[in-house]
Amino acid sequence: MKYYFILKLIHILSATVLMGTGAGIAFFMLMSYLKKDMAAIKQNAQLVVLADWLFTLPAVIVQLVSGLLLMHVLNYSYHSMWFASVMGLFVFVGCCWIPVLYLQYQFRTLSKNLSVQDVIPNRFHRYMKIWIILGCFGFSGVLLLFYLMVFKPML
Repeated sequence: MKYYFILKLIHILSATVLMGTGAGIAFFMLMSYLKKDMAAIKQNAQLVVLADWLFTLPAVIVQLVSGLLLMHVLNYSYHSMWFASVMGLFVFVGCCWIPVLYLQYQFRTLSKNLSVQDVIPNRFHRYMKIWIILGCFGFSGVLLLFYLMVFKPML
């Protein structure tokens, strides 16, 4: 049973890192964009890419592995509607996150070539709209995953 609690702690901590890093990335990138602060945009565009590789990706991997191990330890069915819902949402969130990564690389590339006095280019504005939409869908999916993890309906 001790193994279960260690796995559960790891799963909760990785979910916290995932949500916290995502919220932090979104907040700082969005605030610098809304203020039209090119110096902050340039710096944040570089940092969000780094943060995703250092924090988000490892947390996603740990979430998947620890979740599957918890399924095994708790003897939950991999054929249940709950598991199908969890995995479907996990894939959905990933399908939102992968284009977000691409867009963040675009932000970094576009902002590198701009001076702090330059106006934000139209392409950056278009990418930001898509980034926000994908972020809203992705965060909604993560919130639903939290709901499924805590309440375990359909089990």
